[in-house]
Amino acid sequence: MGGYGSGRPSGSGHDKVEDHRSIDVNDLRRKGCLKPGWSGSWEWTRDGARVAWIDLRAGEDLLRLSYSVSLNGGVRDQVKEAVRVAHVSCRFGGTRPYFICPGLANGGSCGRRVTKLYGVGLYFSCRHCYRLAHASQSEGASDRSLRRANKIRERLGGDPGMAAEFPPRPKGMWRRTYERLRKQAHSAERRADEALALRTERLLARTDKRKRGFWR
Repeated sequence: MGGYGSGRPSGSGHDKVEDHRSIDVNDLRRKGCLKPGWSGSWEWTRDGARVAWIDLRAGEDLLRLSYSVSLNGGVRDQVKEAVRVAHVSCRFGGTRPYFICPGLANGGSCGRRVTKLYGVGLYFSCRHCYRLAHASQSEGASDRSLRRANKIRERLGGDPGMAAEFPPRPKGMWRRTYERLRKQAHSAERRADEALALRTERLLARTDKRKRGFWR
């Protein structure tokens, strides 16, 4: 049985999806793990070493999960969970798989159609059940702009961060495509600088106002 590792219950609404391990139905499909009769392990690694894993067994429109989990360092529970998989027809042919969330919401079964389930508590459920937010939802304007710019830099094979040299045009990329991406990255970095300057100005103004109020 898979050794999932340690988890912690959520529900505060402050946890981020990026903080927790997840299973992605599209990743499983690409690796053939949704074919009826398939069985094996799904693992998470860090620096090339396996840190957690679960056992999976695929049935007809069903995926069975087996794992052990310890919440808050307590006794390890052996868990078996069955997750339904729905195959939805695409507009231009073929189908797309979705998990049917097995979690509980508002006193009943969740049943949301989702692509990812998160291992936060004892069972794998969707982010709505665990009230998880995306990191981008808590970002400011400066952070969002920098994230966009860094994504472009990395797409071009460079390093993130404005301090790094902007990457040259990759071999095989159209020059107009490269120039478009370069302009988008520089524009995003300029917006990040402006947003950071504005935020700093507002912070200094509030600090100065509190100081004046203190000495009255």
